[in-house]
Amino acid sequence: MPQLPLINFVDASADESKLLIHASSDNDPGRYFVYDKAKRQLNEIMVTRPQLEGLKLARVKPVNYRASDGTMVPAYLTLPPEGPQKGLPAIVMPHGGPSARDEWQFDWLAQYYASRGYAVLQPNYRGSSGYGDAWFQKNGFQSWKTAIGDVADAGRWLISEGIASADRMAIVGWSYGGYAALQSAAVDPPLFKAVVAIAPVTDLQLLKEETRNWANHLLAAKFIGSGPHLREGSPAHNAARITAPVLMFHGDFDRNVGATQARRMEGRLRDAGKKVELVVYPRLDHALEDSQARADMLRRSDMFLRSALKM
Repeated sequence: MPQLPLINFVDASADESKLLIHASSDNDPGRYFVYDKAKRQLNEIMVTRPQLEGLKLARVKPVNYRASDGTMVPAYLTLPPEGPQKGLPAIVMPHGGPSARDEWQFDWLAQYYASRGYAVLQPNYRGSSGYGDAWFQKNGFQSWKTAIGDVADAGRWLISEGIASADRMAIVGWSYGGYAALQSAAVDPPLFKAVVAIAPVTDLQLLKEETRNWANHLLAAKFIGSGPHLREGSPAHNAARITAPVLMFHGDFDRNVGATQARRMEGRLRDAGKKVELVVYPRLDHALEDSQARADMLRRSDMFLRSALKM
């Protein structure tokens, strides 16, 4: 059995005599065990992703790269499990949130792209949680210039290290990560040659309005803030600056980020004469928790990236 250093106590029996444990690693999605305290026995009961058993998966390496202001930004680098390790097509993949962070663990999205030959870099840009208030700043929306700057610098680092080819650099993100992907393409149009945004925020003012009839409206409005950044930091208001082709995915039951966000971005890009495609999945929420939809999204995004990056 491979080493599985990530241990999670998932649940317990009512009397806590038996524990349900999940063990995994960066390149192993893991397996479930039941530990019997009385017998001191640990029994494997289920593999998390049986379809991946026997496949060689990619290792995940923690790295640090220098942002344009000299700040060292932590990130996770996933390289293809086999083949060349330099001059690769590459993906910068900012996490969602923005009050979240990536961790060293199995990531099905990064693993898929690595298996298809891409280098994947997941930056914990300033605005991420888990690094203290100074790192979090005002958050990734109100401090978007810093956060997006860190995301773009991740792409530049991949090129400077020789890991990525400058003409085969893409960006892929989900939720806030989708926002970061689109806004990065607007801020530095030449850097990314293709953009994939899944359930993206595209208009900060619209995001505030979407919460108006919800109990968290005041908190959300305070988090997003008010001022010039609502327009300056919204990809939908900067669509004309984007030069890379854009592919977006959204579920039409998304109660976290409404599909109106992606539809607005699609309209603005089309009005600006840009290349854009939007795929809307019916009756799916923010996480697109449907195996057929996710498989379709992966296939479509890979085909799109291969075409845009001329692979």
